[in-house]
Amino acid sequence: MSLPSIEELDVDGAIREAASKVDGATRAAFLKKAGLGAGAVVAGGAFAGALPALASAGTAAGDVAILNYALTLEYLEAAFYAGAVGEGKFAGKVGAFARVVAGHEADHVAFLKGALGSAAVKSPKFDFKGTNTDMAKFMATAEVLEDTGVAAYLGQAGNIKSKKILGAAGSILAVEARHAGWIRDLNGKPGAPSSFQAPKTKAQILAAVKSTGFIVG
Repeated sequence: MSLPSIEELDVDGAIREAASKVDGATRAAFLKKAGLGAGAVVAGGAFAGALPALASAGTAAGDVAILNYALTLEYLEAAFYAGAVGEGKFAGKVGAFARVVAGHEADHVAFLKGALGSAAVKSPKFDFKGTNTDMAKFMATAEVLEDTGVAAYLGQAGNIKSKKILGAAGSILAVEARHAGWIRDLNGKPGAPSSFQAPKTKAQILAAVKSTGFIVG
């Protein structure tokens, strides 16, 4: 699968605008890091590596807070699925779901950490209390986590100021929605139970996460 060009990723020109404000050799280094150039193609890691420079060039404090909120949720999901895959107890369709989603959530964490740079919050410590090692508990918990992730991203979409960050959040939201439909199908439920998805506020999501007892430090 070919990777997107920087022109496709930088739809609103934010990278190029930031680079234009930098002088001399620093600009050249920035452009090289971002992978800009005729027909240039960048890997996800290289592209994410350019994002902290953009954040320092004027990302709104509110957007930084939203990214850290998203990162905390992604830490939780990534750890949940990594633990499930690490135990190696799930085979078949459930095992395939766990492995694919574990990879996606790890990618989301890496992307958000790259975007935030030194402003990224550290991962909490988790105890999933056996919910990611028992088949029935795993499938039920995964459904709740994925539905929660979709509602959380949707709840913050209208609060994001930067077009670039909104686009990135939207791309993650779309994948989280696919995860939610996938696990619902595995659980024998409709993948899209209604015509509209209700968002949830940050307070609602954080209260729900706290109530699980999964975050222990």
